[in-house]
Amino acid sequence: MVDAVLAGMSKDFDGLYSQMGRPSIAPERLLRALLLQVFYSVRSERLLMEQLNYNLLFRWFVGLAIDDPVWNHAVFSKNRDRLLNQDLAQTFFAHVKAQATGLMSDEHFTVDGTLIEAWAGQKSFRRKDDDEAGGGGDFHGELRRNQTHASSTDPEARLYKKSAGQEAKLSYLGHTLVENRNGLIAAAMTTQADGRAERDAALLMLHELTREQSGRITAGADKAYDTRDFVNTVRELGVTPHVARRQNGAIDERTSRHPGYAISLSKRWLVEKPFGWLKQIGLLKKVKLRGLAKVDWLFVFSCAAFNLIRIPKLRAQSA
Repeated sequence: MVDAVLAGMSKDFDGLYSQMGRPSIAPERLLRALLLQVFYSVRSERLLMEQLNYNLLFRWFVGLAIDDPVWNHAVFSKNRDRLLNQDLAQTFFAHVKAQATGLMSDEHFTVDGTLIEAWAGQKSFRRKDDDEAGGGGDFHGELRRNQTHASSTDPEARLYKKSAGQEAKLSYLGHTLVENRNGLIAAAMTTQADGRAERDAALLMLHELTREQSGRITAGADKAYDTRDFVNTVRELGVTPHVARRQNGAIDERTSRHPGYAISLSKRWLVEKPFGWLKQIGLLKKVKLRGLAKVDWLFVFSCAAFNLIRIPKLRAQSA
């Protein structure tokens, strides 16, 4: 499957090669090595290079001969940051999604978001007008807000908590749109963490999906999405909102009385499976990259890796 995906992306890779200077690491090999890092929970590039030194199966998958030298971990990281970007991650995701033809529903979907802890400590969250060098200090009792404070380590991270009673952490939000047949990811993106980001990202993903689909689709979601702005906008997109109802919310009997509404709610748990895999097996429990662009790249790429794991298993079950 990876061979087919990378073959379809050969034109995208042609523009990444430099015509001068030292030859860089081939993008195909970079992607293969990064897939191994996600599949096997290798927590750093240094350990990945160590594995490639002695693991013959890893070498075979990446495309290294038995006597080929393995790259330095710093060179590998530098090439990853230079060559791999958000557009390439979305292209890779789209080619993987194309491999799932016949396994994905084209009518019924569920959307949700998850908190991705940033690679920044609480003590780095300082007042924006504080010019004092270094981090740290006692912030207990101090009112800290994203409007007045920012992390000196990762300025794009935001202090956020997903629900009441939880600890606020410097975070990003990862969003997925999952189809309701087998739980494969149909769309993914990352945003800065705030109270409206989940709904805004859902609208963006649904808008892109409706451009590809001809018929009407349904979108399930939890109670946080039951607001009048979101529900009305979703309906304008030609999507039926199967959002869990809350008191004085926007969902009424016009929607909830249909049998399909209850079916969508019963399938809503499928959206949690990718989040569990991405955080337990993948590299997203606490992301080790800084900046929204890099975190978005890693999140979308990891979602493609999740689909790569699932598609062969689903094909075997349906055979």
